[in-house]
Amino acid sequence: MAVSHEGTLTPPVETPPHPPEAHTLEPGSDSGAGRLSFCTKVCYGIGGVPNQVASSAIAFYLQLFLLDVAQIPAAQVSLVLFGGKVSGAAADPLAGFFINRSRRTGSGRLMPWVLGCTPFIALASFFLWFLPPFTSLRGLWYTALYSLFQALATFFQVPYTALTMLLTPSPRERDSATVYRMTLEMAGTLMGATVHGLIVSGAHGSHRCKETALPGQVAVSPNATRLYSIAATVVAVTYPVCSSLLCLGVKERPDASARASGQGLSFLAGLRLTVRHPPYLKLVISFLFISAAVQVEQSYLVLFCAHASRLHDHVQSLVLTILVSAVLSTPMWEWVLQRFGKRMSAFGIFGMVPFAILLAAMPTAPVAYVVAFVSGVSIAVSLLLPWSMLPDVVDEFQLQHQHGPGLETIFYSSYVFFTKLSGAGALGISTLSLDFAGYESGACKQAEQVVVTLKVLIGAMPTCMILIGLCILMVGPTPKVPSRNSSRSLGRRTSYSLA
Repeated sequence: MAVSHEGTLTPPVETPPHPPEAHTLEPGSDSGAGRLSFCTKVCYGIGGVPNQVASSAIAFYLQLFLLDVAQIPAAQVSLVLFGGKVSGAAADPLAGFFINRSRRTGSGRLMPWVLGCTPFIALASFFLWFLPPFTSLRGLWYTALYSLFQALATFFQVPYTALTMLLTPSPRERDSATVYRMTLEMAGTLMGATVHGLIVSGAHGSHRCKETALPGQVAVSPNATRLYSIAATVVAVTYPVCSSLLCLGVKERPDASARASGQGLSFLAGLRLTVRHPPYLKLVISFLFISAAVQVEQSYLVLFCAHASRLHDHVQSLVLTILVSAVLSTPMWEWVLQRFGKRMSAFGIFGMVPFAILLAAMPTAPVAYVVAFVSGVSIAVSLLLPWSMLPDVVDEFQLQHQHGPGLETIFYSSYVFFTKLSGAGALGISTLSLDFAGYESGACKQAEQVVVTLKVLIGAMPTCMILIGLCILMVGPTPKVPSRNSSRSLGRRTSYSLA
């Protein structure tokens, strides 16, 4: 979970419809052939760790690295972030198109995509934090690398998450494997932000500016580039290690449902149907604002601590507080969703609003830690809620239109596509505002206009987007949850991830 995702968010894994006899199995009657061993589940979960490690590090530290270490102008950083996000969004439908048309090999149909992407994404991840010897084309260098990384991460993640469907014919075992995946991906998110942050913390401490009394740009120290290279190496190594364990411990089964499912609607035809469904439109538009607010909040927290407050030495602890509180509050929000309903749970997102404004007004250490904790709790529900509401929207659509289950993939992939585009726009425009305010890359002290802009980006901007998103979400009736018999007739089981 790059409390992102930036994170980057991982779309839910949709289990294909099961034959009627599969629904007559009792909970304890799974055949021995359908059971997954503990080792298989752990190895499957480990396969999702690298993307979460890399995405978590990128979400919190890439912008700071580009501005203060690579010393790229803020306008070019805006282009880097926007280009990378758009590349990741465009890769989603492309990945589904090519992977669905690929042929099965000796190692399966999905596994070759994961293994084939591994060396390239490891290299892209490393060079994303590498400081090239030239300075004039650094903006173009990082734009190309970040776009390449986002596209490769999509081509890695899509077949990996879809692999759940081909692990076993047992729905219960698939759900169990998904739990292992979610748990280990959360561990990867914590590991990425913690390990990366601990390694590079020496490059951004308050001591960095004590050696000079000048307010202008400070030369990049060799120590900073060395620390980021070490952190990049640690992140990059996780890809071949975890992919090897995935390949050794997981065996992809033949997709028996592919032959039985027949020819479905094309992506464009299905997309035209889904975007005309009012509950889906309301859900997508509302979380376009909410997810963009979360990405802006996490992206500018480190910059705010470094340049708009005296919290340089608390950056790593604040990031860790956000992630730990998000992970620990996830079970609570799952219980709240079941007990009080999804509309009531949405108010948990609002908890971030007053505290974000408080941090902008009173940037002290005690306030910052309280804000970080509450923000983590609110971020958890903002990530859980859309993946909990989407199944209801899809069920309602299928009961009304009686289309095949192939449209479910279009619902989820288009949701991820639109949220990535919203994040690209929000981060691109907000970073461009720093350039307009006169942000000086690598400077120890920024102009007062920059400080004010950072306070707006950490307080007012997320507040407005969250309020707009919640107002849209609360207007009109929520999708009705289908009855148990109706859900069973649809033959669909859904799980979601906070990655």
